[in-house]
Amino acid sequence: MKGTALSALFAAATLLASPVFAEDLCAINLQKINDSMATAGATSEGLDKAVTERVDEAKQAQASGNTKKCIEITSKVVERLNKTDKGSGSSSGGA
Repeated sequence: MKGTALSALFAAATLLASPVFAEDLCAINLQKINDSMATAGATSEGLDKAVTERVDEAKQAQASGNTKKCIEITSKVVERLNKTDKGSGSSSGGA
């Protein structure tokens, strides 16, 4: 019962903080991508180009106030980079 109450409380707190958190998540994801690309070493040229294009799209969305789109884009890129880092995905550039 305590777990359910805590989950509900956390969900309510998340909803109250959503706008600020969303902006932060967009920026956090952009920083994760930047850090990952800086430390990735040798990645395929196609992946680098795809990531750069997606980051540019995310930054445009962020600048226009479309935080949701920025988060959608950056979350997919972060996921793709994590898979590439773990060696479980090909480097075909589909970020």
